[in-house]
Amino acid sequence: MTENDIYTRLESVFEDVFDAKIKLTPKTTADDVEDWDSLSHITLIAAVEDEFGVKFKMKEVSSMKNVGEMVSIIAERAKK
Repeated sequence: MTENDIYTRLESVFEDVFDAKIKLTPKTTADDVEDWDSLSHITLIAAVEDEFGVKFKMKEVSSMKNVGEMVSIIAERAKK
């Protein structure tokens, strides 16, 4: 799975969770997406885990600064 594949699938997940068309970049943060608050973050993480069949560790979830870091974790897990 390439990073482009991950971004394509992630955009679909983000659009489902936030009910809006969203173009993700590695630098996208919660500040860039309307309605991305702490509650929707939990929903988003669960949806991403379901989509990619991964489980984020709690420290990963709390330390992710942007979508690029999320993509890196997903890409790393996909290699295993």
